[in-house]
Amino acid sequence: MKSGFLDKLIARLDQVEPAEVQRLVMRLVREKGFLESVFESLQEGVLILDPDGQLTYVNHSASRIFGIDPVKSIGKNLSQAIRGLDWKKLADPERIISRDMEVLYPEQRQLNFYLSPMRSEVAEDEHLLGYVLLVRDITLTRKKEEETAESEKLNALTLLAAGVAHEIGNPLNSLDIHLQLLERKIKKLPAQDQENLSNHLETAQGEIRRLDATLKEFLQAVRPTQPERTPLQIHEILRQTLSLLAPELSERSVKINLDLSPTEPLLELDGNQIKQAFYNLLKNAYQALPPSGGSIDIISRVSDFELTLIIRDHGSGISPEVMGSIFEPYSSTKKSGTGLGLLIVRRIIRQHGGNIEIESHQNQGTSVTISIPRLDKHIRQLESSQDDVIEVDPLAAPPHYPKTP
Repeated sequence: MKSGFLDKLIARLDQVEPAEVQRLVMRLVREKGFLESVFESLQEGVLILDPDGQLTYVNHSASRIFGIDPVKSIGKNLSQAIRGLDWKKLADPERIISRDMEVLYPEQRQLNFYLSPMRSEVAEDEHLLGYVLLVRDITLTRKKEEETAESEKLNALTLLAAGVAHEIGNPLNSLDIHLQLLERKIKKLPAQDQENLSNHLETAQGEIRRLDATLKEFLQAVRPTQPERTPLQIHEILRQTLSLLAPELSERSVKINLDLSPTEPLLELDGNQIKQAFYNLLKNAYQALPPSGGSIDIISRVSDFELTLIIRDHGSGISPEVMGSIFEPYSSTKKSGTGLGLLIVRRIIRQHGGNIEIESHQNQGTSVTISIPRLDKHIRQLESSQDDVIEVDPLAAPPHYPKTP
């Protein structure tokens, strides 16, 4: 029902029969209820504002997205009800405004909203009625875009890796063979000459080994590999990795504090890949500690659906500037780092259907949280309320449900 019609009706209300007024009022109530039902069923947030930016309606989706009370927020200015939205900068009765924004409460979300002015449709009285603010949650869309961009980067790196393997790998093998030949000839020289040449030879062989290790790490980061999974216990893999790193941890005076769940479920794991992930994470953790040593906390927790493992160091932490690119190739906080370690870890965890999250504070330390789904997921039956119970007559015909298109 158009507002122009309502204006004319109000102006002539004294000329309308009471029964007709009642009929029109009931029609207005029904239409208002219908429109509210439509707005409440939308996944998008809908906010209606008057010309001064005061909220007059907030649907359920908008209250969920912004964490506001749909009743208490009525009458408040948009800037007061939702932090980060400056009404004075947004209000423009002549044009539609579209923006992206990020909200951190009640949960972190990427949003897109547009603010559109509403005007009277009566030609002789085209004044501003208010504004409608529509909000869409684009978190998943942005995430998919980021994953697509990451996949494209990895594909480009894979092509580059093939060239690197050919152009660098073969010459390195050739150099290593020739250095082995030189080593045999050096052993036949006098002792004094052997000592001088052996130092140079060891340096050259060490650099070749370093280049070979970097090349293998690069190839491992970009080359697609499918995990060969078997039911394993992740605590055992963790202990094997700690045993492997024991000499380095002892040399650096690093203490490991274990707080592992007494429940150790079977997980579908590729043991070698998970060990590689733990090795990279623990190496990053102890390298972030001061030269005098420190401690690393390893905590595991088990729920009905997944196992969560936390590796927390108390080292230098990661600056906010670097946090945004920690999974990027060649992004490293270490002078000699390749920046591929975390890239490898994330690929391994994702291939196991898991998730990895990193939280860090500069000069306080870094926490890496890994979640991997359980093999024996538990199923819980929720308690039913009386409203959920449907009584069925066993002798009656089965209920008929309309076919969905």
